[in-house]
Amino acid sequence: MTIYLENLSHSVTEEALRELFCDYGNLRNLYLPRDLETGRIKGVAFVEMETEALEARASTDLDGREWMGLTLKVERARSKAIPSG
Repeated sequence: MTIYLENLSHSVTEEALRELFCDYGNLRNLYLPRDLETGRIKGVAFVEMETEALEARASTDLDGREWMGLTLKVERARSKAIPSG
């Protein structure tokens, strides 16, 4: 399973996301898509964790949580793999 996060601050960093997820276990992969023209973070992220149980717990706990001034929306990604590029 891959977690899809949306409504992220455009100033979010990979380091900040790793810290957000540290209570739920290690991340296997993290992808922060950027706008190709501006290089700006799009406000979404894809996260893979070591197990689906950890991903489910993180999704449940973080969905609706306020973080960096915004309310997170967390759900299962439609695709099984983190996109490349």
